[in-house]
Amino acid sequence: MNENSKSIAGMSLGGGRKENFFFCLLEFYEDKDRWFLTTLKQVKDEQKLDSDDAIMSWVENYSLKQLIVDFPLTKPPCESCDLQCPGTESCHHPVVKKIRDQIEDLIAEDTRLREENPKRYEQNRNKDDEVSYSKSVLEKETHDHILSKSFKRRLKKGFIPYWNRPIDFWVWKHYYDQILKSFNISFDSYGSVSIMLLNRFHYLLRHLPSDLSLYESNTCIILLELYRAGVINKKHLIELDDINIAPLARIQVAKEIEKKLNVFIYEKDLELIAKNPKAFDSFLLATSGKRLIMNSTKKIPDFGEKDASKFVVPLF
Repeated sequence: MNENSKSIAGMSLGGGRKENFFFCLLEFYEDKDRWFLTTLKQVKDEQKLDSDDAIMSWVENYSLKQLIVDFPLTKPPCESCDLQCPGTESCHHPVVKKIRDQIEDLIAEDTRLREENPKRYEQNRNKDDEVSYSKSVLEKETHDHILSKSFKRRLKKGFIPYWNRPIDFWVWKHYYDQILKSFNISFDSYGSVSIMLLNRFHYLLRHLPSDLSLYESNTCIILLELYRAGVINKKHLIELDDINIAPLARIQVAKEIEKKLNVFIYEKDLELIAKNPKAFDSFLLATSGKRLIMNSTKKIPDFGEKDASKFVVPLF
């Protein structure tokens, strides 16, 4: 690694133990005033190492100090709570109570708007339910009234202290509808994470260097922020969700990032990004980390957690 470069790596860690993980390293070279994708490695190429050892080897060999992943780095409030538990419905943990109060306020305000002017509320509801290609998925943030039907259902399910993290609620407020409309999934820290993966990751943490700073991000949010900034367009988002043309869409997104965000990508790495969704995800995570290094991220409020979440939402 060049001593005169800034660097950060992205690694998408979802999937099973046999998953073909990718390690994507971005470095900034001051003499060229440009970022370079200098390394895009996959676990299956490390024939003498299993995936855990490969990850540790990459961190060590590249003297890595910063790594950004798409895996929950913090735990739900229940995991660190030492209060006498009255049960989830009556939880008096200050963080949980604060979030539930905010949920009640959002629902109460929406109810007030509906009762004060039912006709206008219904007009706004119809407009909100419209499906139109020309309509931006970022037209309003999820918590802006009126609340969508899907978000109200999410809120009424409530905040579960042994399953949800405070960052979940923040993401719901700002991105729940946008992620659902663009990718047909809902954000949940542990919705696609198995217990085995959780235990495996915490095993890895004990073996990674103590001076390695770990951060967390989310590829759907990164894509939405790229769209907000005009780096990619709505067509890219739609095509990424189409299994038949997704490989071409991944190349197009990578090339737009290369052109508009000052990142050089070698042809061989573009091919890997096109063929492998995990390589693409790791590249997006590294791109998010690049904005972290450049101090261009959204400010996320302090929810009073014992271990502050290092959740990164990039601004492009």
